[in-house]
Amino acid sequence: MKRARIRSTFIFMLVTFFLLSAWTTSVSADSGIALSAGQTVYVPIYTHIYSGLKGRPFGLAATLSIRNTNPKQAITLVSVKFYDSDGKLIKEYLDKPAELEAMASTRYILPESDTGGGSGANFLVKWQSQAKVNPPLIEGVMIGTRSGQGISFVSRGQAIKD
Repeated sequence: MKRARIRSTFIFMLVTFFLLSAWTTSVSADSGIALSAGQTVYVPIYTHIYSGLKGRPFGLAATLSIRNTNPKQAITLVSVKFYDSDGKLIKEYLDKPAELEAMASTRYILPESDTGGGSGANFLVKWQSQAKVNPPLIEGVMIGTRSGQGISFVSRGQAIKD
C-alpha cells in the first residue's frame, strides 16, 4: 500500500513538472524582447496644458530623456527634432550624429518659459545601432508649479518607423 502511494505521488510530481516546464517555456517564448537596429520615435511633449474653467495655459518645463537600455552596445542618435503643435520644425538639436554609450542617458530641456511648442508639441528621435539591440527608453517628463500647485507627468515615446 505504501509503495503504491509513493509511486502515485512520484507520477503526480513528474506530470506536474512536465506541465510546468511546458507552460514556462511557452510564456518566455511569447514575452521575448523585440530587438532593433534603429527606429524613429515620436514623443509627445507639452510646454503647457490648459486648466481651470477658462482653460488658461499652465506652463510646463519639459525634458526629453533618452536612455540606452542595452548593457553592452552603444547606439547612435542620428537626429533629435522638436516640432510645435502645428507640425512646424522649431529646432534641430544635433548638428551631427552623437553616440550614446551602453547604459548611458542624455536629455534635452525646454524651460518653463519656452511656450513655443504648445500643448501638442513633439520630438522625433532617430537612432541606429551597428547590431540589433534593446531599443532605448525615450520619454518626455513635464513639470510645472504655480501658486502652490504642482503638476508632473511622463509621456512615453512610440516607435513609428524601423
